[in-house]
Parts: sequence; C-alpha cells; structure tokens
Amino acid sequence: MPKLSAGLLLYRETGESLEVLIGHPGGPFWARKDEGAWSIPKGEYVDGEDPWHVAQREFAEELGKQPPEGPRIDFPPLRQPGGKIVTAFAVRGDLDLDGTFSNTFTLEWPPRSGQFKEFPEIDRAAWFDVPAAREKLLKGQRPLLDRLEEAVGRGGRDGSLSR
Repeated sequence: MPKLSAGLLLYRETGESLEVLIGHPGGPFWARKDEGAWSIPKGEYVDGEDPWHVAQREFAEELGKQPPEGPRIDFPPLRQPGGKIVTAFAVRGDLDLDGTFSNTFTLEWPPRSGQFKEFPEIDRAAWFDVPAAREKLLKGQRPLLDRLEEAVGRGGRDGSLSR
C-alpha cells in the first residue's frame, strides 16, 4: 500500500493576484535547492485517520501557527511521482509569517559520521503568486495550483469540490 500524506494549501487573493503559502524543506539535502523543492505543509498518516485533521495538525507543526478553519476546498487525492498519495485541502486566509517555526527531525550528518543533528522540517515559508509557486513547488504538487485556480474561478485546468 502506498504511503498517505495530507496537507493544507493556504491561499489569499491580493488584488489581481492569487497567492499561496508554501514551505522550503529543511535539512542538508535541500539546503542548496530552490526551484522544484518547495512543498505545501503536509505529513504522513495511516489509513483510518481523518486527512483533514492530519492536514491541520501538520500545518501547525510545520509553521508553528494554527491554520484557518475554512471553508475548505477538498481536492481529489494526488499520486506523487514516488507513489505517495497526497490528499490536499485549500483554505483561504492570510497568515502573518512573523514568528513561524517548524518542528524538527534528527539526522546523522554528515553521513556515517556518528554525529546526529536536528533540522527543521521547513526552514522557511513564503507567499508566492501562482506563477512563481509553479516554479518553486515540487513537480508532483503543481497540479494543486491548477485545481485551486479552477476552484476559485481563476482559470485552472483541473476540477475540485468545495465544502
């Protein structure tokens, strides 16, 4: 069975622009990567867990702030190139990024050194308009932007359901 992940795509409309909040993964593997490296705040869950609650929990853990309650847009699950299935939700809201902080993970670094270091899951978060977010996001998550644009009437190419 593929791994399951749930995430939240926060968006806001500023004049003529639609912006999304995404995060850059922390740790040494991603330190020098920018384009095609960013992600929506998300995390894994086990079958039987409520993906909406997981998406809210992961947002809070990775940004140190509670997500807006909704209303939310439910997107169909999206299979990533590695096989993971991401269930994503979009919520409209404006989040001040001052004071954001992420939970951490421990990694042996450098490899085979016997030294373990802690790194943030997300080392920075930022608002991007949709064209810029298309460049920043992991390739497998870019269809979420099309779904969001369609859902809010901005001309995306994929359908979605609102709740």
